Amino acid sequence: MSIAIRYFSRTGHMKQMAEAAASVLGLEAQTIEQPLDAPVDVLLLGTAVYAAGVDGKVKDFIAQLDPAKVGKVICFSSSAILESSYAQVKKLLEERGIAVDSREFHCRGQLTLLHRGHPDSADIENLKTFVKSLNL
Repeated sequence: MSIAIRYFSRTGHMKQMAEAAASVLGLEAQTIEQPLDAPVDVLLLGTAVYAAGVDGKVKDFIAQLDPAKVGKVICFSSSAILESSYAQVKKLLEERGIAVDSREFHCRGQLTLLHRGHPDSADIENLKTFVKSLNL
């Protein structure tokens, strides 16, 4: 099974999360600036919500994905206010004809004083447990 991890991070939180997921799978997490060069069975996509929406760079990354080269996407995310970016990302991916797994991981992210310190070590451990549960 071929697996890739891509993420977008403004603050470094999603980078930390993507690297934790990658450590479980023995892979390298790469930013969304790195296109998918080869077909993958599973793409783990790390996103965050900024101003109640998915960043335009994530939208651009999804728009350039070739549906014939992505078996399915599994989302992981963080957000200070919204419960998840899953619905927004799922809509964008499905509009491109790309399947989205119903399993997702989400935790709180810090926004100024709100949820200070998140994602924290417990969030990272919960993400690792989630990735292990995927049995990839």
